[in-house]
Amino acid sequence: MAFAIKAEVRDPWAKTLAFIAQKTMYGGKHIAKGDTLFVFASENEGGHGLIARAVVTSAEKVAKKRGIKRQTPRVSVSVRRTALAKRSLGRNELKPFNNWSDGQPQTELNFKFYRQATNKIVGISDEVAAFLAELF
Repeated sequence: MAFAIKAEVRDPWAKTLAFIAQKTMYGGKHIAKGDTLFVFASENEGGHGLIARAVVTSAEKVAKKRGIKRQTPRVSVSVRRTALAKRSLGRNELKPFNNWSDGQPQTELNFKFYRQATNKIVGISDEVAAFLAELF
């Protein structure tokens, strides 16, 4: 399966990255070792969108906290970078794709990442994965 993450990335050139206790949405909680992960450096933390493709080397669910009724599932993942992005893709490039029913891969990314701008891991469709793969 393929996933995408929008998170703070302190070193975009690092060969390995760790993302601790990340929120998950749209099936992101199913991420597992061996999955492909497209890494977006969050604009909320000074990043510029898509930076890398990686393979998940470990994925662990984070236990829910006691006494809190509604909690977004969280996971901690470690990844090994397999490629650096050759083209830019971030909030500015995806903003025009806001017709939620048009079926375009850019629209799916805009919806999942920027409609609610929190950092998160999301599951992506095969079409989005193929589109993103073209940017490497």
